[in-house]
Amino acid sequence: MALRAGLVLGLYTLTTLLSLQEAGATKADHMGSYGPAFYQSYDASGQFTHEFDGEQLFSVDLKKSEAVWRLPEFGNFARFDPQGGLASIAVIKAHLDVLVERSNRTRAINVPPRVTVLPKSRVELGQPNVLICIVDNIFPPVINITWLRNGQTVTEGVAQTSFYSQPDHSFRKFHYLPFVPLAEDVYDCQVEHWGLDTPLLRHWEPQVPTPLPDAMETLVCALGLAIGLVGFLVGTVLIIMGICVSSAPR
Repeated sequence: MALRAGLVLGLYTLTTLLSLQEAGATKADHMGSYGPAFYQSYDASGQFTHEFDGEQLFSVDLKKSEAVWRLPEFGNFARFDPQGGLASIAVIKAHLDVLVERSNRTRAINVPPRVTVLPKSRVELGQPNVLICIVDNIFPPVINITWLRNGQTVTEGVAQTSFYSQPDHSFRKFHYLPFVPLAEDVYDCQVEHWGLDTPLLRHWEPQVPTPLPDAMETLVCALGLAIGLVGFLVGTVLIIMGICVSSAPR
């Protein structure tokens, strides 16, 4: 799907401080925050998040209308009514026209994202693994990320995170692709964003060690044997010299 220019509403954050210390100063051991939340006129999309100590716990997606925990295990210990997040997004949406007029309809600057592709664990041919596409410096938070294997789109097993906010008000997103590395396969993470003139492809392929030719293997073995013999002879000579020195009359 081609990306078009759109309007992005600014972010807001409501912060709660816990465990206040020292009279006259605001100092916290931990910090929980509701936000950032955003709504975009493009594709009528939006997201509400809750963070603790700078790490996202869950998010509420406007289209899905449900709370999505960053780790499924978190849902076993806490609950959150997604209507609270949807209400926050609705408040932002209601103020959209006012903020547009106050900004003199100035469009936000589209920032080119940074893309990195790496495997979850050490790659072994034929052993299941997961490729991770990390997209940083996303603004505005509208992006298409696609996996390609040998130039063909792959959708089976693909997973993604919500948008993770960053201190500079940009966003980060992770895409995951389960795969079995084979020597003949190559992969690309394709990213489309308003900050890019053309789709960005970040290439990855398994690094298979090049086998040594038979002659080279023979040479390496011969060198290893020669070095071992030299070491043995030098060691023997040193031992004999040591015995002679210790037994000489003083």
